[in-house]
Amino acid sequence: MAGHSKWANIKHRKERSDKKKGKIYSRAMKEVISAIRQGGPDPRTNSKLRVAIQKAKDVSVPNDVIDRNIKKAASSDTQDFVQMSYELYGYGGVGIIADIMTDNKNRISSDIRIATNKCGGTVATPGAVAYNFERKGFIRVAKSSANEDDLFLLVSENGADDFSQDEESYLIYTPIEAFSLVKEAIEKGGGKCEEAELAMVPKTWITVNDEDADKNIALIEWLENLDDVDAVYHNMKIP
Repeated sequence: MAGHSKWANIKHRKERSDKKKGKIYSRAMKEVISAIRQGGPDPRTNSKLRVAIQKAKDVSVPNDVIDRNIKKAASSDTQDFVQMSYELYGYGGVGIIADIMTDNKNRISSDIRIATNKCGGTVATPGAVAYNFERKGFIRVAKSSANEDDLFLLVSENGADDFSQDEESYLIYTPIEAFSLVKEAIEKGGGKCEEAELAMVPKTWITVNDEDADKNIALIEWLENLDDVDAVYHNMKIP
């Protein structure tokens, strides 16, 4: 497995904040609501809801928040959520993908148009950007919770295909089919998963100059701040 760190180039990371935690909670609750709208509010008979509830607990959503949203979703006036992606071209030919979960397609379409009007970039046709990416599992593990050599061996044996690190964390990438197995192995071994998600990882990278990098970052940050956008990925090599 490669030993270099590339996560900063995959998903533009701002300083961790309560806002980011709020987005994680929001995404988890959207999945709960969507599962209920599709299969009812009883997790005993709705397997999608069972999975959504467990995912919410995995990201530390409080039980009372989960219960409140289950009751809310069971009411007839709750809108369903759909998952979708927008593909964009940034400056210098950089590809950008915004993962979205929304209950109003017209609203997010308008928000994306405003983003490109304000920050530049263009909306690409579906597939034009995505073919340069592949969806993989990404897990961030606190260094304080695991020994590097032991963790490397553990995740390698369970199917991970890339291992690197930054100042505070170990960064692990997995094929989609190995994601849950690797995550469970880390947790059983005492490791603390600070992040665990399916991410869009670039197959090719675009090197840009400082000016284009600044413009792309402004567009990416605008997209990240949209309520319906859960994550933004790109293939820009930041100077």
